[in-house]
Amino acid sequence: MNFKYIISAIAIVFILGSCQPKPEDKAISAPVQTDEQAFAFFSEQFDDIKILRYQIPGFDQLSLKQKQYVYYLNQAGLSGRDIMYDQNYRHNLKIRRALEVVYVKYEGDRNTDDWKNFETYLKKIWFANGIHHHYANDKFVPKFSADYLKEIMKETRVKLEDSAFEVIFNQEDLKKVNLNASTGLIKGSAINFYGKDLTTEEVDAFYAQIEVDKNQPIEKGLNSQLVKENGEVIEKIWKSNGMYGAAIDKIIYWLNKAKEVTENDAQKKGLELLIEYYATGDLKIWDEYNIVWATSTDGDIDYINGFIEVYNDPKGYKGSYESVVQIKDFEMSKKMAALAENAQWFEDNSTLDPSHKKENVVGVSYKTVNVAGEAGDASPSTPIGINLPNNNWIREQHGSKSVSLGNIIHAYANAGSSGRLKEFAFDEEEIKTEEEYGQLADKLHTALHEVIGHASGKLNPGVGTPKETLKNYSSTLEEARADLVGLYYLPDNKLVEIGISPNADGIGKAAFDGYIRNGLLTQLIRLNLGDDIEEAHMRNRQLVAAWAFEKGAPDNVIEKVEKDGKTYFKINDYVKLRALFGELLKEIQRIKSEGDFESGKNLVETYGVKVDQVIHKEVLERNSQFKSAPYSGFINPVLSPKMDENDEIIDIEVIQPESFTDQMLQYAKDFTTLPDNN
Repeated sequence: MNFKYIISAIAIVFILGSCQPKPEDKAISAPVQTDEQAFAFFSEQFDDIKILRYQIPGFDQLSLKQKQYVYYLNQAGLSGRDIMYDQNYRHNLKIRRALEVVYVKYEGDRNTDDWKNFETYLKKIWFANGIHHHYANDKFVPKFSADYLKEIMKETRVKLEDSAFEVIFNQEDLKKVNLNASTGLIKGSAINFYGKDLTTEEVDAFYAQIEVDKNQPIEKGLNSQLVKENGEVIEKIWKSNGMYGAAIDKIIYWLNKAKEVTENDAQKKGLELLIEYYATGDLKIWDEYNIVWATSTDGDIDYINGFIEVYNDPKGYKGSYESVVQIKDFEMSKKMAALAENAQWFEDNSTLDPSHKKENVVGVSYKTVNVAGEAGDASPSTPIGINLPNNNWIREQHGSKSVSLGNIIHAYANAGSSGRLKEFAFDEEEIKTEEEYGQLADKLHTALHEVIGHASGKLNPGVGTPKETLKNYSSTLEEARADLVGLYYLPDNKLVEIGISPNADGIGKAAFDGYIRNGLLTQLIRLNLGDDIEEAHMRNRQLVAAWAFEKGAPDNVIEKVEKDGKTYFKINDYVKLRALFGELLKEIQRIKSEGDFESGKNLVETYGVKVDQVIHKEVLERNSQFKSAPYSGFINPVLSPKMDENDEIIDIEVIQPESFTDQMLQYAKDFTTLPDNN
């Protein structure tokens, strides 16, 4: 262990743990009212971010052993929190820790604009797990000067090395993830997955020479940093006694405790394999674990833990650290299981070329769950639906799990409305349809996207994995493909027949209206004027909407309307729009199945990247009237063990922290697991 780390880490933990906090900075505050009707879902808002809370329905009904299982899994997840910061950018941990100490120790005037801007900057770092925006990928621009930061650091006796200090204010490392190949996917990205002296060509060459089983390929590169040492390109594996070993050892410690209180043998076997994977870094063991995990569907508690999603890697290899602990929502899961039971029907009746359809959709399970804790890439900004594992051959041969995060969706729905619907919807009929069916349409689209969309289709024999064939466009195209599956089936009476949808026509119209409105207008509020779209999901939504608008133009399927000096997109023919969605779905599946890079690139670059600047300017002006922030994330409930005189857990209490700041400072105190430099 690095001596410098020993000094800095101990200093930060001591300061955060022992300094007398100001009234607004208490480490763990009195519980927030948890009664359903009185529950405060909204906590605060800063910059472009809303902070919300969520409840954990059903936790009190769990047995003590189940509560312990949830608690240990959650502790394991939080133990890897520092990993996500370091993955996102090499200076993140140094910057975050220095600013946290300043925040706690500063005794000067906390009412000045400079201090308030400093506080907002720190909150944005907490929210994004680093100094780049969690969605737009741009580096944050502080609204205080370098001189002010030097002043308050001097007053609090905090030091930050020159390069880490300077990058807060300079023009270096402006993009966390750069998907514009012309500017260099590796050199143009600040993400800490690759050495700064590596080129895209060197990364391609390194992974091209690694031979894998074509029938059961590992996710090569998933759990490593690629660097150049003494002129040789090597992998630094994320494992015990490897890179991130200190945090991984803490994860293993808590997983071992969880292993002793599992609900069944399959869960125990899964944890044993996950622990072995973390200990060795062996990606074959990761696959073995995922097979056990995907086929283990009994029990009320489940989890996600590992280096999983590759959206933050411009090359699509490296998995961001993520943890979600979840409890089954019994009522909703029973209802939504009908989707999984009919997965083969959806595959057989899709618009895909017959050669690209699966003859046997294996083991697709779908549940609505309630989140009990999140960390890493899933927190504070969380997904609302998850489908795993990501390895295609495991999905095809052993199946997958799809979940909808019910209490997260519930919290979003009950956190208040901004009024943007009335501003951007074309007329009262569109507003009425959205108000009546929109929330359910969103839930059903998420379900179809995850359980049917990601599970559908197959690759042609001999075609490589999408991250190899479609490269930096693979994530966007996969999300578009899954979205299109959902869009195509939302107006279908099959959903009514199996008891999921109350009204095929109403659900379909609400979903189509909302998707086109978002893809062509409202998602632009998340971008600065002049920016291209970088984030994969935003690219996917504009691609689908813009392609349908253009291809439907001869029949006026979607009409661009100017009304009272404002632009709207009005759907004139929902039946033809559905057919267009089906046509695009067929083409994107062909691109994936055949590994057609040029066609995939052409689709994304033509429809998903560039923004109409006139419309963008108008959208920003229209949106300026609303105070509600466009992005939301969550404070996690705290799971607090109650002990007896023998230090045995006798219960787990759920506590709602009073503020986002409380939680972040508590995390800094309890879950500092990595050195500043890794």
